[in-house]
Amino acid sequence: MSAERDPVQRASEGDEDLYDVATWESRTALDRFSSWLYGGIVTSARAGVVALAVLIVVAQFAAALGLVFIDRPVVALYVLLSVVPALAMAGFVWKADATKREPIELLVVTFAFGFLFAGFAAILNTVFSGLFLGSVTADAPLWIAVLAPALYYFLIVGPVEETVKWLAIRLYAFRSDRFDAVVDGAVYGAVAGLGFATIENAIYIGREVVMAASATGGTAAIDVGLQTAAVRTLAGPGHVIYSAFAGYYLGLAKFNPDDAGPIVVKGLVIAAVIHATYNTVVTNLGILTDTLGVAPGLAFIGFVVLYDGALFYVLYRKLVAYRAAYERTGASMFEKSEPEHEKEDVEFLISDIESEDDRQ
Repeated sequence: MSAERDPVQRASEGDEDLYDVATWESRTALDRFSSWLYGGIVTSARAGVVALAVLIVVAQFAAALGLVFIDRPVVALYVLLSVVPALAMAGFVWKADATKREPIELLVVTFAFGFLFAGFAAILNTVFSGLFLGSVTADAPLWIAVLAPALYYFLIVGPVEETVKWLAIRLYAFRSDRFDAVVDGAVYGAVAGLGFATIENAIYIGREVVMAASATGGTAAIDVGLQTAAVRTLAGPGHVIYSAFAGYYLGLAKFNPDDAGPIVVKGLVIAAVIHATYNTVVTNLGILTDTLGVAPGLAFIGFVVLYDGALFYVLYRKLVAYRAAYERTGASMFEKSEPEHEKEDVEFLISDIESEDDRQ
C-alpha cells in the first residue's frame, strides 16, 4: 500500500526529529533487536510452512504408496510422461514472457513449493469431502448427485488448490527483486501449477498401481498405471493454466499496491471458478455420454481439449496484450536481457540528455 503519513509527519515536513513520537527507525539496541526478532519470526514461519509441507508429502507417499516407485521403476516413468504436456504449456508461458527471463533458482523453488504444498490441499479436500459427498449414494436423486459434487468443487477444491498454488509463488518468488514485471506472475503461476500437477499425478498413478497390485496380485498393476497416466496427461495442463491466471493477477497486485487485495482476490476467483467448472463437468460427463450415446473416453478427450484450449487462448491473448504494451510504451528499452551495467549506462545517458535539455 502507498505510505500514509501521520498529521504531525505531514506538518513537520522533516524539520523536526519525531523518532518514537510519530516516526520510527532502527536507532537503539532494542530497535535492532526488535528488527532481528521480527525477521527471525517471519523466516521461521516460512520455514515452518515448508517443513510441514515436506512432512505431509513424505507421509502421503509412505502411507499410500509405500515402495511402489522403487519396486516398479516404470511407474515413475509413467509419472514423468504424464506431466510432459503440462511442462510444455509451462514452457510456452515462460517463453511468452516479454521481459527478462526468470532465474532458474526462483523457477525451481516455485516448482518445489507447488509440489510440496499440494499436501495441504489433499488434507483439506479430504476433511471436507465427507461433508459434501456423503449424501451421494447409488440411490440418491440425480439433482443431489450433480449438486453435491459441484458445491464441493466450487467451495472447497477449486479455492483450496488454487490458493496453495498461489502460496507457492507468494512465499518466495514474489518477494524477490527479480519478480519485476506483472507478467512474471503468470510464469511463476504456471511453474507452481506444474509442480502441483506432478505430485498429484504421482499420487494418482501410484495409488492405482498399489490398488491393482493388491486386487490382482500384481498382474494388471502396470497396465492400470499406464491407463491412469494417460488420463492424468490430459488433466495436468489445466493446473498450469489455472494458476497462471492467479499468478498474473498476483503480479498485477505487486505493482498496484493500493488495490492489491481486490486484485489478488480477482485472480484467485478466476482460477478457482475455471478449475471447479472443469471438475464439475468431468464428474458429470457420464450423464452426457449416456444421454447422447457418446463413448466416455472420446467425450473426456474432446471436452478437455476444447475447455483447456479455450482457456489457454484467453491466457495467450493476455500475454500478447502485455507484450504489445511492453513494446508500445518503450519499456523494452530498459528491460531487455542485457547486463545490468549496460542498462544503467542507458538510464544515465537519458538522464544526462534530460539535464542538458533543462540547461538549454
